[in-house]
Amino acid sequence: MVERTSKFLLIVAVSVCFMLILYQYVGPGLSLGSPSGRSYSEELDLFPTPDPHYVKKYYFPVRELERELAFDMKGEDVIVFLHIQKTGGTTFGRHLVQNVRLEVPCDCRPGQKKCTCYRPNRRETWLFSRFSTGWSCGLHADWTELTNCVPGVLDRRDSAAAKAPR
Repeated sequence: MVERTSKFLLIVAVSVCFMLILYQYVGPGLSLGSPSGRSYSEELDLFPTPDPHYVKKYYFPVRELERELAFDMKGEDVIVFLHIQKTGGTTFGRHLVQNVRLEVPCDCRPGQKKCTCYRPNRRETWLFSRFSTGWSCGLHADWTELTNCVPGVLDRRDSAAAKAPR
């Protein structure tokens, strides 16, 4: 008798757990009502009213966000890629040197992490990133370190490339 009762209680407990899990996953999609009396779609506000105490720390005008810049790869322009940790920067940096269709693609050799990305008409780099120049300005250099470091590194690299025998 005890064995039969314990099996019955086990079946009831498993059924209750199953129903709770089912309600949690299926219930929010159904209009079963909510404790507040409002419908689920009314409670789900994608754009809530902003906190009146919140002060914007950074303000970007629309004209700045929508501006277009012309990048002249054959000229003197250089893209400096600021690598920020934990933002997908490694994946995007690797994408810049490996997957972008260019007139002269970056030369990525197997077994090396760095690729050489030269301009179409001369042996100068157009991309300053971890995957094209390495950690030239230090490990995870921030904006101020890059601002101070990049011009000197590019001058050294370009002068060394000009002195190299062809």
